[in-house]
Amino acid sequence: MSQEKLDNYFQEWQDNEALAEEMIPLLGKLYRKYNVVPSLYGRSLINRSVLRILKNHRYVKRVEGTELSVRDTFPLIKTMTELDLAPAHIDLGRLAVAFKNSGRDDVEAYLKEELSDIVGGHSANGMGGEPKDVVLYGFGRIGRILARILIEKAGGGNLLRLRAIVVRGSGDDLEKRASLLRRDSVHGPFGGSISVDQENSALIANGNYIKVIHADSPTEIDYTAYGINNAIVVDNTGKWRDEEGLSQHLQCKGVTKVLLTAPGKGNLKNVVYGINHSDIDDGERIISAASCTTNAIVPVLKAINDEYGIKHGHVETVHSYTNDQNLIDNYHKGDRRGRSAPLNMVLTETGAAKAVAKALPELSNKLTGNAIRVPTPNVSMAILNLNLEKSADTNSVNDYLRQIALHSPMHKQIDYVDSPEVVSSDFVGNRHAGIVDAKATIVDDTNAVLYVWYDNEFGYSCQVVRLLQYMSNVRFKYLPVARD
Repeated sequence: MSQEKLDNYFQEWQDNEALAEEMIPLLGKLYRKYNVVPSLYGRSLINRSVLRILKNHRYVKRVEGTELSVRDTFPLIKTMTELDLAPAHIDLGRLAVAFKNSGRDDVEAYLKEELSDIVGGHSANGMGGEPKDVVLYGFGRIGRILARILIEKAGGGNLLRLRAIVVRGSGDDLEKRASLLRRDSVHGPFGGSISVDQENSALIANGNYIKVIHADSPTEIDYTAYGINNAIVVDNTGKWRDEEGLSQHLQCKGVTKVLLTAPGKGNLKNVVYGINHSDIDDGERIISAASCTTNAIVPVLKAINDEYGIKHGHVETVHSYTNDQNLIDNYHKGDRRGRSAPLNMVLTETGAAKAVAKALPELSNKLTGNAIRVPTPNVSMAILNLNLEKSADTNSVNDYLRQIALHSPMHKQIDYVDSPEVVSSDFVGNRHAGIVDAKATIVDDTNAVLYVWYDNEFGYSCQVVRLLQYMSNVRFKYLPVARD
């Protein structure tokens, strides 16, 4: 290869870097001024580095088969900043690919057609209203990740405002709480700055003033005393999982609704966002966001059942160990869970298979399930062994799931990867409920085995925030319109 051609490769890279650098303030303007959230096939472009933006463009080639560079997307972004857009989530990748394939050259005319619902609607069709107060009751793994996501989204004028966290203790632990939010062994450092207001018992994270309330029981708290009103309490403790226990939150002044980040018991509605969230009645005040595993498998199961039908199946979960297990062998009320989590694979039970029926009643009594806890700190896998009603083959099932992941209303829930080299750590921070591993798919006539990765911490927390937005009537348009 000639030196001239080698130099051209490097010059092209530098040109793309420069264009990505120009793109960052434009993306920031869309996000902070107009509350427009741009992404590339589900990969966020907000608060991303130049290299991450370039990598997200490269991802499009892998999933869509079409080269997409910043030279394709930059004109669209620049034009979007001039259209006075109303709040929305916009998949810039899908827009750019469609525009590229259309053969058209008038970017403004194209965007005015595709985004007609929101063009010129910033003032008239803004989200309006006051931010919704959110309280995190419990500040463990899920609580801290939820805090990170809510703080991140607050930068775009999202109408969810994290006002307080509730923890046990005496009140002398603010520095430790701040440190745990600031540094995370799995998800890395917090994206921004955190300071501590010791005198007023609060954390200040990227300008968000978050009251830290110490209490041993929900009934001890009067949220209105801290200026918190009509709040949704997100219970991350798992201590109460039925309506009676969670109703304690509703007895507190300043609370209107409760969202549980665990499978609910009894008649409590278990909701997987993207599947049955529209079943929530306006009068329902306590909702469960189900489990991380249920959120991961239900969208894929729905997609398969809609197209091929499911006679019956078995779900085997290979799950990272969690905080309810022991670091070393010790007493535990659960079978086998007392054995050292970092040293053993631990066979245990999961209620995820039965919980599927609460979100997808058509699969009631059709699934069994088990779980194996393994010595990794995060990212799990569900193996779906299914007997189908219609015959199929591996290629057709993969192609169908790829289309669902890219173009269906479940594109926020289902991700798709087609690489022979991916391992669990590659999915840390993935915002989808589950990721189909196409290289592992096995289909023979009516027998199908699907492998679904999921970040059981971050991906699940993103689903919780989506549900939290829905419960708060924070509804965004998703453009371009996804088609079934």
